[in-house]
Amino acid sequence: MVTSPKARLVSVLALLVAANLFWSGQGLAVKLLDGHLDPLAIALLPFYGVTAAGLVLMLSVRRCAERFALAWRFRREFFLAGICGQFVAQVGMTVGVSWSLAADGAILSLLIPILSAPIAAWLLRERLTTLRLGCLLLGLTGMLFLSPVSRTASAAGAAHPLAGNLLITAGCLGSAFYNVYSKRLLENFSDLEILLFSYLATSVFGLPMLMVFDPHCLARLARFSAQQWEAFAYLALVFYGVSMVLFLRALRRVDAMVASVSLYLVPLFGVALAFAFLKEQLRPQALVGSAIVLLATWMLFRFDYATAR
Repeated sequence: MVTSPKARLVSVLALLVAANLFWSGQGLAVKLLDGHLDPLAIALLPFYGVTAAGLVLMLSVRRCAERFALAWRFRREFFLAGICGQFVAQVGMTVGVSWSLAADGAILSLLIPILSAPIAAWLLRERLTTLRLGCLLLGLTGMLFLSPVSRTASAAGAAHPLAGNLLITAGCLGSAFYNVYSKRLLENFSDLEILLFSYLATSVFGLPMLMVFDPHCLARLARFSAQQWEAFAYLALVFYGVSMVLFLRALRRVDAMVASVSLYLVPLFGVALAFAFLKEQLRPQALVGSAIVLLATWMLFRFDYATAR
């Protein structure tokens, strides 16, 4: 069945909006687990859960040995994506949010689209057109309106806010690199295969660190409440699993630079969740910033995607 360009545009937008909505829940889930697990364990234990589930799924399909053999040929690329991308992104963001604020994590994630643009131009030879640059800057302007107004109550639970924000920034760089670099692997691997093989590389690299810095992390899982198990499951299945599959499927249809602009929706959703569940208050102009972010996203997909098609 032939799909119209408008329907394809709506489909890509729906995938990206859903992925960004799921990503925006990371800060809330991390805050619910903070104090019950060390930050490094919060980042890596859910990661190992989804990796184990993906490995079981992969072993159940036909030609799995052939796919593993192909992945071994690309082992340098997967280790690069896993360590420089996923490991830096998730450890940096998780530890950073646990030391700082959930809303700060949402705000600083506005760096991801900005960092993605030069990386995509470098690795994928994508063009930084006037429209794309304008939408990036418009989205950045909107994000400047989205910031916490009162840090007094929230900052009491922030252990090292400056160091936390620096780690969040490093996590943004890792996320931008992974999102762009993954598009190179889509030529030879499916969405799920890219996730599994890059997650395996991250797991191999991160496990010794977890055993050294938090050797008793598994014992603390037995004392989890129902709410903490829900937060853990959300990180493992939704944040690390479903959201990444949705984003990679959208990435097949648009340039990485275009898809990265949709990441401005993460702070928008994240600040809203921090306000709703963690009582981190917002400035009145947050609605103005939200409208500008949505306008920038709509403009890019309306004109850049339509022109490309």
